[in-house]
Amino acid sequence: MKKPVNSLDKRFKIAHKEALIGIILVIINFIIWYGFAYGLGSANVKDYTYVWGLPAWFFYSCILGSIIMIILVIVTVKYIFQDIPFEVNEEENK
Repeated sequence: MKKPVNSLDKRFKIAHKEALIGIILVIINFIIWYGFAYGLGSANVKDYTYVWGLPAWFFYSCILGSIIMIILVIVTVKYIFQDIPFEVNEEENK
C-alpha cells in the first residue's frame, strides 16, 4: 500500500529545507555583489578608490564577496545541513 501524497518522507523535508537555504545563500551573494558593484562602481572612473591595485567596487564585490560566501557556505554545510541516508528502509515504508 502506498503512502498518501501529503506525508512526505523525512528525507524530502530535509532536502527541501536545505534547498531553500541554498537559495537564500545565492540571494545573499547577489545582494553583496550587486550592492558593491553598482553602489561603488557607479561613480566616475576618475573618482574610483583602489584596493591592492583593483577598483574598490571590484575588490569588495568579487574578491571579498567571494571570501565571505565561501565562509558562509562552509559554516552552513558544517552546522546546518544534515547527513541523511539515501537508502530506502523497507521497514519504514510499511
